[in-house]
Amino acid sequence: MYMPSGSYNLSRSVNSIINGSEIKTNIAVKAVNLISGEILIDLNSHSLFNPASNNKLYTSISALGILDTNFTFNTSVYSDSKAIYLVGGGDPDLTLDQLDSLATITANKNPSGKRLVIDDSILDTLVYGPGWMWDEGDEWYSAQISGLSVNDNCIDFIVSPAINGKLVNIQVQPESGYYSFYNEAYTVNDTTDFKKLDISRDWKNKNNSFMITGSVMDTTSSDTILRNVHDPTLFTGYLFKEMLEKKGLFMSGLEKGNLSLRSSKIASHKSSSLISIVENLMVESDNLTAELLVKTIGNHTTGLQGNWKNGLHAMRLFLNDEVGMDTTSFSISDGSGVSRYNYSSASHFIELLSWIYNTSNIRDIYLRTLSYTGENGTLLDRNLPDGIYAKTGSLSGVSTFSGYIVHPSKDPIAFSILMNGYKGSSFSFRALQDRIVSQIASF
Repeated sequence: MYMPSGSYNLSRSVNSIINGSEIKTNIAVKAVNLISGEILIDLNSHSLFNPASNNKLYTSISALGILDTNFTFNTSVYSDSKAIYLVGGGDPDLTLDQLDSLATITANKNPSGKRLVIDDSILDTLVYGPGWMWDEGDEWYSAQISGLSVNDNCIDFIVSPAINGKLVNIQVQPESGYYSFYNEAYTVNDTTDFKKLDISRDWKNKNNSFMITGSVMDTTSSDTILRNVHDPTLFTGYLFKEMLEKKGLFMSGLEKGNLSLRSSKIASHKSSSLISIVENLMVESDNLTAELLVKTIGNHTTGLQGNWKNGLHAMRLFLNDEVGMDTTSFSISDGSGVSRYNYSSASHFIELLSWIYNTSNIRDIYLRTLSYTGENGTLLDRNLPDGIYAKTGSLSGVSTFSGYIVHPSKDPIAFSILMNGYKGSSFSFRALQDRIVSQIASF
């Protein structure tokens, strides 16, 4: 039997909800009144759990505190007599159109015959974080990390049905010779012949060959499926070279390298402000953005090549010195929460959320970055009352949920629910979280 402490009536109600669910998982729950400081419920709040994407709470607030809300990323183009240099600045949101705009300026200012050098040296070359599973494969959420990235380091496969018996229609964005794909998926009109559509990259051999198999019903609408690429730095450089050549500027070669000190800047793209980037990070739970922020923090605070070691060190200092958290009592091993080495407690997240809410110049800005009940992000399909601002987290066997309950006529509440160690779908566990939060909100 789970026996939470805190307010007697609420604890009894939550206790009844948890035990009545007959869940088979480890669970921690904590909620506090942000005005009075009263602990409303406390269940296993000091036990350490893998937080999954709740780890992004640490990353986002550290980035805003260390880099400033107006911080921007720059992607630049330089040239000298022998080469054009595409220099990455760690921008997590560089789009194909923005890269193409840089290509237009570059093509207008250079003759053909130069080499194209791509420079991602602002960050280190480790593409996977510490404690990541080796078989994350080609899913969009496990995109490789690079100081020079574009289109979330993914290919967009736009799939739509054809006539029954024919190969499904496949459109790709961006079109490029950097990768290849083979379409063996067919359109069907009967579930007897239906096989689930699969798009997979040969990630084990570190190449960019995609195989499309399975089937699509002829009555379905089009769908976009994202798959990551191997070596996103080279991917970005290859796309840039193709864009230049479409504009009549032909390169003699493409290579990775460093910017020449004799070169001059000819074009630059400045990203949107950090607050906008953090909002995308939190609402979309974008792992690539989270890790690029960690490494950028490392570069910003040391002046050296950004990496997980110096970035996470700076984050721990911020959380210790500014937020007042004992960072020796929990483990942060990456920015996104993908790592299996991350461990935090519900009390840690309540401490962080309380500090944010009670820091007046941060609170309103930060609330905008979180998913809101029924409006955006990961809360769109949740069964929750109005006024919930929160971050979800999910890994195999892990489901987490931390944030705020804001009611116009009641004191605001911070809550954190961590679940670890279950098998199968997370649906019933997320439903349990919703019932607990709804009960806390009604108290």
